[in-house]
Amino acid sequence: MNAQLNNKGQKALDIAKQEACALSNKYAGTEHLLLGIISAKEPTINNIFKKLNISVDDVKKVIYENVYQSARVPVTEQNVTFTPRVRKILSLAQDCAEKLGRKTVGVEHLFLGLLYEHNGVAVNILKSFGVSFRRVRKEFHKQIIKNVRKISKELQTPICILQDLQGPKIRIGEILNDFIELKDNEELKIVSKNVVGDSSVISIDNDILYDIKSNERILIDDGKIELRVISSSNNEVLTKIIRGGILLPRKGVNLPESNISVSSITEKDIEDLYFGLDNDVDWIALSFVRSEKDIELLRKMIRERGKETRIIAKIEKPQAIINIDKIIEVSDGLMVARGDLGVEMPMESIPIYQKKIVDKCNKAYKPVIIATQMLESMIEQKTPTRAESNDVANAVLDGADAVMLSAESATGNYPIIAVKSMEKIISSVERSSSELYYNFEKNKSLKDRVNESLITAACRLAKQINAKAIVSMTKSGFTAFRVSGNRPKAKIFIVTNDKNLGNIMNIVWGVRCIFYDKTENIDLTFENIENILVENNHLKKDDEYIVTASMPAHWESHTNMMKVNIVS
Repeated sequence: MNAQLNNKGQKALDIAKQEACALSNKYAGTEHLLLGIISAKEPTINNIFKKLNISVDDVKKVIYENVYQSARVPVTEQNVTFTPRVRKILSLAQDCAEKLGRKTVGVEHLFLGLLYEHNGVAVNILKSFGVSFRRVRKEFHKQIIKNVRKISKELQTPICILQDLQGPKIRIGEILNDFIELKDNEELKIVSKNVVGDSSVISIDNDILYDIKSNERILIDDGKIELRVISSSNNEVLTKIIRGGILLPRKGVNLPESNISVSSITEKDIEDLYFGLDNDVDWIALSFVRSEKDIELLRKMIRERGKETRIIAKIEKPQAIINIDKIIEVSDGLMVARGDLGVEMPMESIPIYQKKIVDKCNKAYKPVIIATQMLESMIEQKTPTRAESNDVANAVLDGADAVMLSAESATGNYPIIAVKSMEKIISSVERSSSELYYNFEKNKSLKDRVNESLITAACRLAKQINAKAIVSMTKSGFTAFRVSGNRPKAKIFIVTNDKNLGNIMNIVWGVRCIFYDKTENIDLTFENIENILVENNHLKKDDEYIVTASMPAHWESHTNMMKVNIVS
């Protein structure tokens, strides 16, 4: 058992052994583990049972009725061992903890691992009460969203929630003894049916074998293991091991040369999407986008749900590079997901594609995120490497709206230090570099010539008079995208009567949001907003700033007015 347990997680396991001991069981199975979980009195678990209208005492009663009680022979806790199924659950719990951004396994992760295993006495008992992995997982994510919104309100700071749809991620199935060694030049068979893998055959969790052709490459575990297809059929693929290594269960599979027909939006994605929309996430990120059709399909699903939630297209497939212009056009933003993209394409090509995509997004006024391995060494170390610092700095200089930490903050040893290090690098670049600013000199197409020309003029004027801020009235966020895309040195403030817009715009470079919902004449509005900016130390006496709005109905129409003010 390699799972790193926190105190409550360890307490649940200890109780499981105690329960097995009390029942004269030498082996602690899933039923004893469930007793340990619900007896640990973890508030998260108690709340889930409460929301599902389930009595913990009733569950305990059913467990005791179903537990096999052996003949009364002396059994000590030291003699009690966990069954193979429980050991598997511990591994699954570790995975759940990592996915939820936790370094240690708690009671809640043990519970999720128990449910995810699908089999065993405990799972059957929970199913009889209507408890499933999906229902419990949703409750956990609901709580996370609730906590984020609470913190945002307490700090009076917009926080953007981006939901990442997994897409058709392919993974290796279970492995005998939890690892196998694959040796170069040997043959390996891949099947889609659920089998326990060994050195001769492994399974995958997706029925796509019919799309794989002879001589195509198959990459496993971020490209660490490389296979070449010898022959294929609908049921199995025979491969030759080009680059072997140690293979663990549940590792990802990439098919860079295969034309996979499966949709980018899986049944699980649809279920997760509806959950996100119902809980008002701010952005939806779609994984493994291949063409604009993937985005159009997702957009249709969102609108059918009665929402207008913005979409981030994750670029991590070669097909997406080919169709990048059309994808940018139909998306609200992009993410250069360098992890899978770096596996699917030649490593040396990624920096060039990254720069090109950022430039295209800048010209289209679409926010772009650079993600994966930004500060990878900080998973284990307290300081980034110089190469990583340069990587982050160059992403900012290229025009990225956001840079994203992954494992560094999700499962790394120093998440807070990693975030602070990232912030230091970004701030240093923004303070000292002139290359970052004044993108309005670039040739950008204008769809709305009056509106966009006026916004560009405001940014030019801000440069000429050294304005301290650009303040824009907006209802949709359109103006915020345009002002940000021009990269003025002046601070960018958007004023809106939509509370959610602040969270949405938090992903866009340089934008800060002021909520203002009073209905009054425009002059009084300007005066009150100036007072707010001064009170919050964004402006001071004699500072010049520029205001843009639409007249007469400044919340409804596109920008058609610009004014220069001086703080009195």
